Amino acid sequence: MPRQPRYFLPHIPQHIIMRGIDRQATFFQPDDYTLYLTALDENAGKYECAVHAYVLMTNHVHLLLTPGTERSIPQMIQGLGRDYVQRINRQYQRTGTLWQGRYKACLVQDDIYLLACQRYIELNPVRAGMIPDPARYPYSSYRHNALGEDDPIVSPHEIYSALGDSTTEIRKAYRRLFASELDRKLLDNIRNTTNACRVLGNAGFTDQIEAMLNRRVRPAKMGRPCKTPLP
Repeated sequence: MPRQPRYFLPHIPQHIIMRGIDRQATFFQPDDYTLYLTALDENAGKYECAVHAYVLMTNHVHLLLTPGTERSIPQMIQGLGRDYVQRINRQYQRTGTLWQGRYKACLVQDDIYLLACQRYIELNPVRAGMIPDPARYPYSSYRHNALGEDDPIVSPHEIYSALGDSTTEIRKAYRRLFASELDRKLLDNIRNTTNACRVLGNAGFTDQIEAMLNRRVRPAKMGRPCKTPLP
């Protein structure tokens, strides 16, 4: 099976998913979440990644970020591997990686898609049935984006900042977005697009990405069925 493509373009937001091997845990106690967030903060700053949203689940991680260079994301992911996985291995006397294969990543159009992706990420613990309110989950960016809790990791995207004329108005408008559930079709689109490492956005945005990369990013069309069975 061919490896799924990933596209590295500076200044275009990306949704990233890192999953544990065979859906096994990647965090084992509260200090592990703190360790990962510290490593994320350090490596995002070092490799010019502006993190807009994140959530750390028991066996996977979601990130929404904008890279400053073409190499920002792979360098940041490698740095996380060094700083988090190696320390976890030493602490728990284990070997090997925690993560399953290559991480998933998709380019995200700003406008409605970016804020929808932020909601998708920060609502993960709610959809998983872990808590009824995203504000009650300690390992996500929601309490910063919605309530103003200090979080040095988060850098607001300009689309988020355009929700109001002051931080109070922005947070209030952001909380209103969570008053209704994500449209099921949009939720599935975010999930499927990220897992397939495609482009999350409209046709015009996809055209723009294909022009920037000088390659096709849309899924290949299925060929015509054979008239006779192949041997």
